[in-house]
Amino acid sequence: MRFYDPAGAKYGIPTYPYRLAPDGLATRRQLRMRDLRPGGQDITAQIMWPSRRRRCLRVAYLYRIDLAKPVRPMTPAKWAALALANAARRLCPLCDTDAGYTIPTSLGCCVTCADAPQFAA
Repeated sequence: MRFYDPAGAKYGIPTYPYRLAPDGLATRRQLRMRDLRPGGQDITAQIMWPSRRRRCLRVAYLYRIDLAKPVRPMTPAKWAALALANAARRLCPLCDTDAGYTIPTSLGCCVTCADAPQFAA
């Protein structure tokens, strides 16, 4: 058990191997699946495991479920801001039209504008 350190002597906080965390602790993603958020509490423990692709260590921080708070509901202003942000991601900077889809960041413009130089040649 390379990453088993429940006292936190080696890593500073209690550390557990992948899938061996005690009950009552959850990651941010697991809290979100329960419609909860950490709510300002400090990190209680961590999970560590070796990455298969990058030869480095992966870490996931754990929070106590009993201290987690409910997720704040979306307000009408937040919904409006999200709609504007998504609309801006669909607007092509070259032809100033709504592409109808999110413009790929690799192209920087809609597919029609990206393919136009190829057709001209």
